[in-house]
Order: sequence, then structure tokens, then C-alpha cells
Amino acid sequence: MEKGKSAAKEITLSLRNINLNTRPKSTPLSPLSDSFFFPLKKSKPPTLVNLCLGFLGQYLEDIIADISEVAAGFPADIKLALVAIARRRQLLNDDVLIALAEASWKLLDISGSDATDFGLKRVSEICTELQAVDISRCDKITAAGVSELIYYCHSLEILRCGGCPRSEFTARRCVGILKPKLNNVDEESWEELENVDIGSGAQSLRWLVWPKIDEVSKATLDAECPRIVVNPQPSPLGFRGVQVPNEALATVALDQAIVEGIDPKTWAVSGAARRTCLPTVHNDEPEVPMAERFRLAFVERDARLAPKRAKNARQHRRRAEREYLMSSSSAKSIILASQASKFLNNRS
Repeated sequence: MEKGKSAAKEITLSLRNINLNTRPKSTPLSPLSDSFFFPLKKSKPPTLVNLCLGFLGQYLEDIIADISEVAAGFPADIKLALVAIARRRQLLNDDVLIALAEASWKLLDISGSDATDFGLKRVSEICTELQAVDISRCDKITAAGVSELIYYCHSLEILRCGGCPRSEFTARRCVGILKPKLNNVDEESWEELENVDIGSGAQSLRWLVWPKIDEVSKATLDAECPRIVVNPQPSPLGFRGVQVPNEALATVALDQAIVEGIDPKTWAVSGAARRTCLPTVHNDEPEVPMAERFRLAFVERDARLAPKRAKNARQHRRRAEREYLMSSSSAKSIILASQASKFLNNRS
């Protein structure tokens, strides 16, 4: 009994000495431990609409010929997203652009596409409420197309141009078109003018994104059209008291917000790479042995060369006969005798 009591007493004392606090109270929590209490913010999964647009964009080249029928019932924002995908996949041209055009569009990005003056004019006639347009790196758009854009779209505030030699030339030709022509007004400054006082030209244009503008064009716009800001830079205080819109920043694609949430692999798919993924058709016929293949190939080659061998044989035989007649005296005498007999028979 004494031994049991002493053992129980030792166990009690040892339990009292155990320190259950593994970390001192003064030790702050590490950032890693904070993450268990405040988990990191997870990215949202793609919406069903974006998943469908991604799938449709991967096979866009297969339906591009019938895009007007396929997208006939699509909303305006879905059609604009298809235009953005087609542009990134180098499939955007006049036919696609006109087939998808909607009157409610506020912006249009056709940079680097195959759109021409005809397509730009038709879209300008349909989408008269356009406020931002990007025609940079468009080799087939000239000053005539830009003139039609300005003529139909009186709400145009942002225009992007330049980016390639042809587009730079077009932008220089458009400086005179962008400058507004005034009617007879009595105001003393541009700030007092209203849109009704501007007879023609870019009535509402405020932001011009032209990264490689030449000094002459820039000086002309600054002097004759100070309301147009060329190549605005982002600033927390804005420019001249006006906040610069994101659509007017050259570092951001004009249609970037439209394709936000769509998998970038949508426009990285190539037709050749996708066609290699198609299932291969297996033939149920048994495979021909290698020896039989060689035999059939030899028979085919022999049949193909048989006429040539016969022709060569005839040529060798005629050549041998000529050589015999030229070398043998008896053969020559026989030939001469036959010719003499023919001559005598003809005279008689």
C-alpha cells in the first residue's frame, strides 16, 4: 500500500510540472499562422457565358462563314465579345464585322484586322453611338474610312490610330479631318463653344491615342484643336481637371474589359493544332506484310518500264544492222546489186 501511494504521488507531481503552453503568450502569431484564420482570397470560377464564349471561340474558324446565322439571336455584348475573339484570332474582316454589328455598341476595336474602308463605313452607319474606336495597325483603312466614321458617329470621344507605316500615313492624312471647322460664332475661346457651333470635323473627339505622332501633326493639333488631348497619361488628378478614361490609355487594349474572364487559350488555338486532335480512322483490313509490299512494288515498276525496255531493244537491233552493213563487203555488194536491178527494171 505504501508503494502504491508513493507512485500515485509521483505521478501527480509530474503532471503538475507539465507545461501545456507550447508558445509563450508574448510571441506574436506568424503570417503563416494568420493564413489559417484569414485564408487567401480565391479567384472566381469562370461564368457559364465565358465558358461558352471560350468554346465557341476555339471553333470560330469553322463557323465564320455562317456567323450571321449563328449569332442572329445573340445579345449585343456577346456579339462584341465574338468580334474581340475574332480579332485576336486574326479572323476579323468586313464580312464578320458587318454581320455582328449592333446599334447599341459604344466601343469598337478592330486594330490589326483586315477591315477596310467599306466595313468601317457600314459599321459607322449601324453603330452611330460609338464613343471609342481603335483602328491602329489597320493597313486597309484610309482617310476616307476615318472621314465616314467621323461623319456618322457624332459621339466619338476616343480614337486610336497609328502603329504601322500604312496606319501612320493614314493618321497624318486625317489631321485635317479631325480639326473641327467653325461656323460664324462670336465666342472668344474654345471653352465657350458648343457642339452646335462646330460645323464639321470631329465634333466630340477628346482623346487621340497616336503613340508615334510626328511633331508637325502634334503642333497642328495643339494650335488649332486644343480640345483634343494627344496620348494622355494616367494621373490620379486627371488631365486639366478631367479624369483620363481607361479606354484612352495606350497600355490597355480597348476591348480588354470585354474578354475579361475568358480563357486566353481561346485565341491561342491554331487550326492545325486542333485538327491533329481529331480521332483517326482505323482500317479493319489486315496489314500487308513487308515482303509482299516489296514484291508488288517490283511488279509495278517492271510493268512501268517494259515499254521502255522494248524500245531500247529495237534501237539496239537497228544499230547492229547498220554496223554490219557498213563493215561487211559482201553485204555492200548485195545491196548495190539489188539497187542496180531495181534501176534496170524501172528503165525497161
